[in-house]
Parts: sequence; C-alpha cells; structure tokens
Amino acid sequence: MSSPYDAIAELYDPWSASVVEDVGFYLEEARRAGGPVVELGVGTGRIAVPIAADGIRVIGVDSSRGMLEVCARRAALAGVSVDLRLGDLREPPVRERVPLVICPFRSMLHMHTDEDRRRALAAVETLLRPDGRFVFDVFTPGADDIAQTQDRWLEREPGIFELARWDETARTLTLTVRGPTDETTMALAWLSTEEWHTLLERSGFEVEACYGWLDRKPFTGGDDSIWIARRRPRGNP
Repeated sequence: MSSPYDAIAELYDPWSASVVEDVGFYLEEARRAGGPVVELGVGTGRIAVPIAADGIRVIGVDSSRGMLEVCARRAALAGVSVDLRLGDLREPPVRERVPLVICPFRSMLHMHTDEDRRRALAAVETLLRPDGRFVFDVFTPGADDIAQTQDRWLEREPGIFELARWDETARTLTLTVRGPTDETTMALAWLSTEEWHTLLERSGFEVEACYGWLDRKPFTGGDDSIWIARRRPRGNP
C-alpha cells in the first residue's frame, strides 16, 4: 500500500502546525463516547495522541506507512499508546465494535467517487455499536477561495508551499505540497452539504448535527461542514 502522504510524512507536522482548532472538538467527542475510538486517517496523531493522553483508547487507521511511523514516535514522546493499523478507509482493518468513529481534517475528501464514499460509510456503519456515532469534517470551496488560490504557489508555513488546482466541473482539488526537500501531489473531491446528507441517510445514518464550524454553530452556508451522524438501528427504514 502506498500513499501520497508517504513522501511528506516528516513534513506533515510542520505543514499542519497552525491547525489546532479541531483538536479540542474531537477530544470532546471522544470524552462523550468514552472510547474506544477509531480514527480513520490518523496521520501523524495530531488528534489521536491528545485523545490517548486523556486516557481513551484509540485505534488509528491510515494508508500511509510513513505517517504511521511518525505517529508512533509522536505517541512514544507523549508517553501514550495508540493502536496503529495500516489500511484503507473503505476497508479498515478493525473488527472491534466501537461507540465512536472519527475522520478529522477533511480526510473523507480522499474518497473520489460515490462508490468510494458509500464503501467508506458502510465500513464505518459496520464498525459502530448500535447507536454509535460517526464524526467528520469536510469542505465545499467557495468561489472566493478558488479565485484566490487557483494555480498559485502560496506559503502555508515557513518554507512550505502549496499549489492548488481546482476543477469546478469535476469538483476536484489537485494539491501539491512542497517543502525544502520533500514534495507530493494529492487529489481531493468535494460534495455539497445536501449530497453529504443524502449519502449519510442512505448509508444507515441519522444526521444528528451539521455544524458550520468547530464551535458547534449550526451550518448556515460556507466552506466547512462538521457532521455528527448516528448509526440508525438495524431494521429501521
């Protein structure tokens, strides 16, 4: 298994250094569930390690071996244990049933087709205990964001640059990340909030909340949406 993140595994933490606002949100959700928690797209443990440090068991799944290696080091430095597993969001290597599955930092956008998304949601539904919850965040870019970033190298963090190429017809973002020595290109695909809602409902979930930001204000439009979806009891229409 290979991943575009393998090439920037050591660069990822400096690249995402300013992304801190979601840590408290997901930690609060983990506390509410009580654990264990499955994190899909665990990456370098930016979310998982703080949850584990709170005494909650975390099973972290990622398709990048390099990112998992960095996560293991990060967990060791923090003095915590995270159960790390190499695998795909559509077929996570977890048989345990849990009260909470999370997929932070827009990782669901790596699912490029409705078939991919349905498979990922079916896998989540299978992982959850009855009445368990799936919490994730995604974005739907606005015209202003596309216009300001299209085909321009922008410095995200000191010495780390991004190049965004948006295709509004295909609704895809091809993103290149470049550091002093490392570079990778990845593809993301977005949906409207209405489409996410429909996919969740058709995949066995009831949408409990859709927030416009991590402060839990209801979604009223904008680029970001944060979803809390509860597994529908089997047998219910």
